[in-house]
Amino acid sequence: MFTRIRRTLVALAIASTLAFAGLVVPPSSSAIVEQPLTFNLRTTDGGAISSEMLRGDVVVLAFGASWLPLSRAQVEGVQQVADEYRDRSVRVYWVSTDSESPKSKNHATDAQLREFAKKNGLKIAVLRDPDGALFKQIVADRQLPAVVILDRQGNISGAPVGGLDPNSKLVDKLAPRLSALLQSGN
Repeated sequence: MFTRIRRTLVALAIASTLAFAGLVVPPSSSAIVEQPLTFNLRTTDGGAISSEMLRGDVVVLAFGASWLPLSRAQVEGVQQVADEYRDRSVRVYWVSTDSESPKSKNHATDAQLREFAKKNGLKIAVLRDPDGALFKQIVADRQLPAVVILDRQGNISGAPVGGLDPNSKLVDKLAPRLSALLQSGN
């Protein structure tokens, strides 16, 4: 019994000391600080898009791969989102996770990705995320295709939209979230 009381007192003393020293944030204060996503992706036409360039706009990053049949269906919805929000401070990108290594079975050259975009009616910029490095960092279940929305500060807004529902339109699925971000100014 004395051991239990002594452990409790020692734990309280340590917690008090750490809290006083500023090493522990009390539960009542806001301990969660959102960090903007940081990235620099190359376009298939030789340009580059960085997270810093996109600050101030709402951003839709649609991750897919040219070898994945669902991505072929996804790009139609992605282009509809881009068309719908073109004049509303929303930037939409299709982000290829295809490998740049010719040794990879999932390899695609920039020319092949440009042809994929053209064949599937995709008029927006295609970004390269070789081997899905950024994708793996931000999409926990790593399910392709997936859509990630960034607010105006570059923070991930809500959970990624994974997979593809052939019975719904992507633009309808994203509209409530995009409208809320546009109205809130975030």
